[in-house]
Amino acid sequence: MVARISHPYLTVPVQLRRSSATSSSPPPAPSSLRRVTKPAKLSFKTAAAGSAASADGGAAGGQGPAMDFPYLSPAHRDLMLDLLSDTESRLGPHLLPSSVPPDVLSFQSDSGNCKGSLDIRHGADGSKRCSSFLTGDGIFYFLSAGGFDPAVVAALRAALRVLDITTLFAYLRPESDAPHLLVEFIQNGPDSLVLFIDLLPRRDLVLHADYLDHFYQQSSLEKTRQGLESAAEVAPYRSSSLYIRSVLSPTAIAVGINCGAEGARPLEELMRELVAGAAKEVIGVWLDRCALAEREVTEGDRTGLVARDDLIKRKTVEIDLSANLPRLFGQQVASRVVGAIQKAFGI
Repeated sequence: MVARISHPYLTVPVQLRRSSATSSSPPPAPSSLRRVTKPAKLSFKTAAAGSAASADGGAAGGQGPAMDFPYLSPAHRDLMLDLLSDTESRLGPHLLPSSVPPDVLSFQSDSGNCKGSLDIRHGADGSKRCSSFLTGDGIFYFLSAGGFDPAVVAALRAALRVLDITTLFAYLRPESDAPHLLVEFIQNGPDSLVLFIDLLPRRDLVLHADYLDHFYQQSSLEKTRQGLESAAEVAPYRSSSLYIRSVLSPTAIAVGINCGAEGARPLEELMRELVAGAAKEVIGVWLDRCALAEREVTEGDRTGLVARDDLIKRKTVEIDLSANLPRLFGQQVASRVVGAIQKAFGI
């Protein structure tokens, strides 16, 4: 039996098949899959801990990260924690603590076969830089795995098709016209991954040639994209959505990674040796040239930026969350999560 999951960037076919690993009593994970959790280097707080966190990122609270990514593979999880740590260390003074309700910070479907988490941090009052910083993580089973213990998840990956979606969005205030940040990993098997990393342009690149030159031509983004695509396991990926393709920049990393062929490197190895470097390079460019750089924007330009940003946010909710979350998590949970995002973004 094959199900199809529509995502704004792709439609994923998911093979449903029975296996001894999907019985009501999940098998213990092989010893090779057990791992020591990497110490968290960031301080994203839960809503309960948020009141005790300071406005510089809440490091004094010591409550641990809200986004711990327990269901990702080791290399993928380490990379996400590193990316959040890097951005947290640079943006900490410009971010407020998380105020996401506990039932949005972590949620699951009634059947337990879909589990997700969401964290949103806003820019501090008076900051001219980061408006909001959204991190999302979801794991979707299409045949009940009998539980969500991370070690069991690792053991089941080889036997069951699983869709993991890990997302990091960062939106800048209209006081700056610098690009927003998009990082999204979409994994639908132990050997395959679709990856989007981009600085989303907020200006028409034909009308604003200086914008194209500053953010895309003079930076290392194109070199990073070409370097990643040169790997034998990596190929350009073209989204089925024309809208999504129109939003991405010319230097966007939009690739499919397939490590299932004979002679291919394992996905874990590729994540550590190639993907991690590309992701950190792009985020470094975004932090230096966009999030922490001064950009002068006129009052008239701000009106246009706000309208464009709000339109993109609404379309993202409409074609992604509103379309997919009810089917995966049920209407009640979906409404709660979508409502929290709409409230946070004022849309």
